[in-house]
Amino acid sequence: MKVPFLDFAPMHDPIRGELDTAATRVVHSDYYIRGAECEAFEKAYAEYIGTKYCVGVGNGLDAIQLILRAMDIGAGDEVIVPSNTYIATALAASYVGAMPVFVEPNLDTAEIDPTKIEEKITPRTKAICVVHLQGRPCDMDPIREIAEKHHLHLLEDCAQAHGATYKGKRIGSLSEAAAFSFYPGKNLGALGDGGGVTTNDKALADKVRYIANYGSDVKYHHIYKGFNSRLDEMQAAFLSVKLPHLDAWNADRVKIAEKYRSLITADEVAQPLPPDADFGPVYHVYGIRVLNGKRDELAAYLAEREIGTIMHYPTPMHLQEAYADLRIPKGALPLAEEFSATELSIPMFPGMIDEQIGYVADAINGFFS
Repeated sequence: MKVPFLDFAPMHDPIRGELDTAATRVVHSDYYIRGAECEAFEKAYAEYIGTKYCVGVGNGLDAIQLILRAMDIGAGDEVIVPSNTYIATALAASYVGAMPVFVEPNLDTAEIDPTKIEEKITPRTKAICVVHLQGRPCDMDPIREIAEKHHLHLLEDCAQAHGATYKGKRIGSLSEAAAFSFYPGKNLGALGDGGGVTTNDKALADKVRYIANYGSDVKYHHIYKGFNSRLDEMQAAFLSVKLPHLDAWNADRVKIAEKYRSLITADEVAQPLPPDADFGPVYHVYGIRVLNGKRDELAAYLAEREIGTIMHYPTPMHLQEAYADLRIPKGALPLAEEFSATELSIPMFPGMIDEQIGYVADAINGFFS
């Protein structure tokens, strides 16, 4: 049996007619940037997240960067980010001239450890950017308390957690502003690049919108040195078609995770935590950790059996050549390094059938037997 890491067909096949209709509608509208489609999606997504405003932008990286710029964070400032996330979160800080400061995760949750944040705060710290990694919400209450205590901005990188909940509220509504990616592989993905910013702050929403549109509040009037980062009409139309299905797709991910949790029995494998009363994950990926040093061997073993996997992420940010200027030596962030050396994401997508889930689990158990 062949089990791809990700398969769009179970999601897209039932709604292909709607997607085709949306595409045709945009083509015949003769309006392709920031028109009725984008406005409709922004309104619907803000309502879904539980915020007053959503601003569609070009991609998830831009969404984070635009929030930081709207918060007037720049050269000489520091932004606290998780040490074990995708590089985009750190790049956004770098792009505005700030320095990313890495805080280690709790390996059981994969999320930034709130107990390790305060020790990294300096007089130059201006913001904390949490990442709801792999679809599990961060523990936001203690992080919010730290931000308020030290008068820091708090923002969320929600690129991997569309629809996840923390204490009954959707992520993306738990801070001053939140960034979303609508890259095709996300829980809510466009059919190309796209991103969004959610917030309850009208002034911040307006500023993000203006900076993303060449710094312009009205045509040919520029109040900021802005950028070109706008969610186009075609992607907005596709997202509007897919949004009503997001909760059902996420519920399917949760069921798949439950099946993996019961079927994968190898002691050498640590699995993601289950949902509870406070944390409602949506399993953007199902990232196991291989605890006996044989992660790469397991990946090769699964590949031989036509099971797709991805390592998220094989080299931590502080050891990437791009951040050699920070001069952070190997061993300085041991938990990020352990996460990078042990994590393996196995197939996870809405529409997986029991035979596929069982085949993957049996292969993992078989490797360790």
